[in-house]
Amino acid sequence: MPAPITQEQSLRDHRVLLDAAEKLFYERGVQAVGMDDVRAASGLPLKRIYRFHAAKEDLLVAVLRERDRRWRGALAAHVERCADPRARVLAVFDWLAEWFTEPGFRGCAWINVHGELGATSEAVRAEVRAHKAAFREQIETWARAAGAPALAEAVYLLAEGAVVTAGITGDPAPARHARTTVATLLDRP
Repeated sequence: MPAPITQEQSLRDHRVLLDAAEKLFYERGVQAVGMDDVRAASGLPLKRIYRFHAAKEDLLVAVLRERDRRWRGALAAHVERCADPRARVLAVFDWLAEWFTEPGFRGCAWINVHGELGATSEAVRAEVRAHKAAFREQIETWARAAGAPALAEAVYLLAEGAVVTAGITGDPAPARHARTTVATLLDRP
């Protein structure tokens, strides 16, 4: 009889599962990835995977939540290194430009997933909307601190547009163009 799985091992296994599933879903798309692919990439038996998440949709929602935590945390860490509130707003686009040049960049994971499953999965649609609302709230906070609360929506839309355009074209330039536009808006009286 195998030794019981410790809580520490269970946490490690779950992390391995989420990381493997995220990589596969982001690289290939959710519908193109079967649970056997997740099993092979994670090295975990299907029975163990289904103990963590009873359905592929549940696994996807967990992946999106974890990605949101890391993605928005990395963005905040980068932006908040700037002392000047105006520079913080512009730093959003500097961070996006860096992200766009990372190997394997395929655009916004949430938009990609929404395109695949948003019309058929309420859980996925809710998770995508939660991420977008939280991202918008981050930008609103930084725009308010810069004395430009009225620009928050424009900044958010420019950031989203840059992400989508860079994901489609493979060119990081949209972040630079959006940054220039936001700088112009912030400089207006």
